[in-house]
Amino acid sequence: MDTTAVASAVSALASGRTGDAVGTLVLKKALEAQAQNAAQLIAALPQPPQYDNPPHLGGGVDVFA
Repeated sequence: MDTTAVASAVSALASGRTGDAVGTLVLKKALEAQAQNAAQLIAALPQPPQYDNPPHLGGGVDVFA
């Protein structure tokens, strides 16, 4: 059996695993950055207006119409 071929195969597998680990880490960092950006955008939304309706309005819905 050719030892250089085995060593080459092992090196290729190790390189592939390292590449996968790096890709996963980059993806994780990108998702964290997007989550932070989304949280900032949600925090920047203005509050909806509060309507001051009388208490007797909007309490009943006619479901038999």
